Amino acid sequence: MEYTEQKRLEDEVEHLASRKQKVNQYDAEQIQVLEGLEAVRKRPGMYIGSTGTRGLHHLVYEIVDNSIDEALAGFCKNISVKIKADNSIEVEDDGRGMPVDEHPKMKRPAVEVIHTVLHAGGKFGGGGYKVSGGLHGVGASVVNALAEEMVVEVKRDGNLYRQTYSRGKVTSELEIVGRSRKTGSKTWFKPDPEIFDEVIFDYSTIQHRLREMAFLNKGITIKLKDERKGFERSDEFMYEGGIREFVKYQNKDKNAIHPDVVYFEVVREKSEMEVAMQYTDRYNENIFSYANNINTTEGGMHLVGFKSALTRTINDYARKNGFLKEKDENLQGEDVREGLTCIISVKLEEPQFEGQTKTKLGNSDMKGFVEAATNDQMTAFLEQNPKQAKVIMEKCISAAKAREAARKAKNLIRKTNALDSLSLPGKLADCSEKDPALSEIFLVEGDSAGGSAKDGRDRSRQAILPLRGKILNVEKAPLHRALNSDEIKNMITAFGCGIGDDFNIDKLRYHKIIIMTDADVDGAHIRTLLLTFFYRYMTPLIEGGYVYAATPPLFKTKKGKDVWYTYSEPEQEKLMNSIGGGGSKIEIQRYKGLGEMDAEQLWETTMDFENRILKRITLEDATAADEIFTILMGDKVPPRKKFIEDHAVYATLDI
Repeated sequence: MEYTEQKRLEDEVEHLASRKQKVNQYDAEQIQVLEGLEAVRKRPGMYIGSTGTRGLHHLVYEIVDNSIDEALAGFCKNISVKIKADNSIEVEDDGRGMPVDEHPKMKRPAVEVIHTVLHAGGKFGGGGYKVSGGLHGVGASVVNALAEEMVVEVKRDGNLYRQTYSRGKVTSELEIVGRSRKTGSKTWFKPDPEIFDEVIFDYSTIQHRLREMAFLNKGITIKLKDERKGFERSDEFMYEGGIREFVKYQNKDKNAIHPDVVYFEVVREKSEMEVAMQYTDRYNENIFSYANNINTTEGGMHLVGFKSALTRTINDYARKNGFLKEKDENLQGEDVREGLTCIISVKLEEPQFEGQTKTKLGNSDMKGFVEAATNDQMTAFLEQNPKQAKVIMEKCISAAKAREAARKAKNLIRKTNALDSLSLPGKLADCSEKDPALSEIFLVEGDSAGGSAKDGRDRSRQAILPLRGKILNVEKAPLHRALNSDEIKNMITAFGCGIGDDFNIDKLRYHKIIIMTDADVDGAHIRTLLLTFFYRYMTPLIEGGYVYAATPPLFKTKKGKDVWYTYSEPEQEKLMNSIGGGGSKIEIQRYKGLGEMDAEQLWETTMDFENRILKRITLEDATAADEIFTILMGDKVPPRKKFIEDHAVYATLDI
């Protein structure tokens, strides 16, 4: 059924009325218990993804998400996050405060149940929260299970309560330690070094996540402070414009082609949606979708509905206003999304996510809701803003012409492959292994290094593709130009999985794509150009963990018959301190490039399966990745200069 403007207004009135009638009720009866806490410490990766940096930071997000849920319920306006001097974390909010009365089933204080029982919280049908995010509600108890120490303080009912925990267990009874006229919760925890590889929080990682949460929840103030000696800094995030400001932030280093951010918000009885969007002169699309503040990186029904409506609306307007003639074909989805930066945020009572990681929204009714609302609102914007609409239409039609040029270029690549399959691509030295899971390809800088790599490799499993110089910067070029680059065509052909919308990960010929460049500035630049290409046009390669960076040594040190290879200045200094003296002459060679190593040296230092160091390239957050690639590889110099100035202090020689 069409979602009419009249129905939209009725739903908004009903939604506002229900908010006014909201009862400030949040007590022990609303904490629903599903199961115990036994497996978390044994298999932490099942609950937080990993015991590395990603999992460590996830602990912070779980506690913050509980405060955000209080904000979504209308009871919290301020959230504070502190990285303490000892790398512990403190999160405080001014919400209602966690319930402290006795849980009717567990016969223990509700705050204790929340922190010691898995799947215990106000998110499982108990009425505590209408809309919530978090990791399936396991947050507080999982953080407790993986914390060496945890202290929880609650301001509620005029009292200040405190309880302590360690590694999932209670270490002190809940007690009243003071009086307070305020309400809210404060959680302090220290991650367990027995669980995590390294307990060092990264300020910028937390900063990015908290900024994102502030964008998605307009009007909420989130403060971040680093109290570690030598790293003291702080930020405060509050955006009255919400996701409109999110789009402006994402486009701050890009050239928007029309002045206004298109924004609309539609509310119905059990759900609401917000969309903010603006076109730029770029060639890639950046659409970020969220459901209950969770970044649905795999999309879902809300994204399907939006894309469908946008394509239809643009085509209808283009034909109605003469931008498309009768003989012209309709614009395709990729045409109307080229250069688009868009944030889609939906909030609903009972989200159905596909998979434990909550990366795809499955609620089928959201498709029709978002589709109808987008169609109505986008049509209204285009009709009311003819000048901006004209610029958007011209951008979409130009994208269609570029798509056709790219199609011809891709067809030419396919045709070349079919006719010349024995010698393609270029200088590729393929491996004999046909199982992609056992095969790897090295992208090697220069013919000289390529020659050493070909001679030194394991020919059964390792393919070598030499690259001549720096590839095209695809951040500044459309796809059809990229496809005219011999180096890019060679990579596409070698990988076998296509590019862009034709990409098929199942056809990938190598499950390790290893970038092997010199350990200098030019080598780093070539690596960044390759990563930009993979991120923009072969994103699943990075998402699937198929892309790696080799780590060639910086130094070869020889003393008598002993030989050492070191990979950084500090490592070399440490070696020299340990082997100095003894009367033997010490010979040190600093490698300026891969080409200085013979085949045997390249094998034993950089390619040998047993001894090499590979760094897997990961994509932790799409919005952060887009921002960094835009700054580093885009055409605006000032933001790149500022980024270098701000981050130079953190730079090291260890690449």
